[in-house]
Amino acid sequence: MSYSMSDLLQLVVSEGASDLHIRVNAPPVIRVHGVLHRVEGPPLKAEDTEELMRSITSEDHIQQVRERGGADLGFAFGDMARFRVSVFKEKGNFGIVARQIPSKLLTMEQIGLPPSVRELLYKPRGLVLVTGPTGSGKSTTLASMIDIINIEREDAHIITIEDPIEYYHTHKKALITQREVNVDVPSFAEALRRALRQDPDVILVGELRDLETMEAAIAAAETGHLVFGTLHTTGAAKTIDRIVNAFPVTQQEQIRIQLSTVMQAVISQLLIPRCDKPGRVAVFEIMINTPSIGALIRDNKTFRINSDIQTGAKYGMVTLDSFLLEKYQMGLIAQEEVITKAQDPSTILLKLQELEDAKAAAAAAQQQS
Repeated sequence: MSYSMSDLLQLVVSEGASDLHIRVNAPPVIRVHGVLHRVEGPPLKAEDTEELMRSITSEDHIQQVRERGGADLGFAFGDMARFRVSVFKEKGNFGIVARQIPSKLLTMEQIGLPPSVRELLYKPRGLVLVTGPTGSGKSTTLASMIDIINIEREDAHIITIEDPIEYYHTHKKALITQREVNVDVPSFAEALRRALRQDPDVILVGELRDLETMEAAIAAAETGHLVFGTLHTTGAAKTIDRIVNAFPVTQQEQIRIQLSTVMQAVISQLLIPRCDKPGRVAVFEIMINTPSIGALIRDNKTFRINSDIQTGAKYGMVTLDSFLLEKYQMGLIAQEEVITKAQDPSTILLKLQELEDAKAAAAAAQQQS
C-alpha cells in the first residue's frame, strides 16, 4: 500500500488541515480552511482502508463498527496533535474521518469573543450554551473557557463529560476531572447524574443530545452548578425552542420557567472563510439573560428575543448580523458571506447598500475637494 497512517496524519498537521477523509475508490482527502484537497496518489482499495483503520483502532472499536455501523474515538498522534476519529461502514467498506483537535488553546481575544463572555466564567451557577453547526469551533471555544476557569479559579472543581474527550486539560489552579462516554461512563445523562455526587462547581457536557441529558443539565444548573453545553442550533431563540420542544407538551411550560431562571447565556458561532488571507474567522451572536429575556422565555415569546439582543449592547449582547457587518467593514469577509449567513438578509442588504452609498458619497466629496 502506498499510504501510511502516520504519513497522512503528518500531512494533516503540517498543512494545518482540519480533517482527513479516507474512502474506498478515492485517494485520501484533507480539508484545509474549509476546502477539500485530494492527496496525490492512487485511489484506495477496500483492503487499504481496512489496514489504515486497524492501525489506529482497538478491537473493541472494530467490534462496535461491525455491530452498530460506526465508532467514535479520540487518539494522540505523538506529541504533535490529537484527533477525533469517526470510523464507519459505507457500501460494506470501512471509511474514516479524522478531525484534528488544535493542541494549543486560544485566549478569548484570539477567538474574538467579547469581554462580556469572560464574566460568565465566574457565575456561581446557571447554564451557558455554545451553539452552531458542526465544525463551527464550539469545542475550541468551550475548551478555552474551561482553560480560563482552570487557570484563574481556585474555588473550582471542573468535571467534563465528552464523547470522545477532545482537549486534555491538566490541573492548574482548579481541579479537573475528565470523563469519556463509553469509556468511563455509559452515557451523558448517567455521567451528569453521578457528577452531582462528585462535588463539582463547573460541569461541561459535550453535547445535549437527548431529553435525558437536557433534563439532567437543567437540574444541575438549578442546584447551584455552572453548566456548559453545546447544541447544533443557530441563534438564541432557536436554541431555547429546540430545548423546550424536546420535552413532552405537558412539561414544556415548566421547562420554560426553569430555563428563564437558569439560562445565563447562549453564544452562537459560525466560522467563515477570510477574504484577506487563508484561514477562517469566527462570528458570534451573544445573548445574555436579562429579566426582560427571562420573561420572553417564560411567556413563550422567543421570537422577540432578537430585538432584545439588538438593544442589549450594554449587557454585552451582539447580534450575528451586526457581527458579520463589522467583520465585513474590517475587510475580513466577503459581502456574499454576509448575505448568505445573515439571519435577516433583507435588513442586511439595506445596510450594505447604505455602506456602499456612504463610500460613494465620501469618494465624490474627496474628488470635488
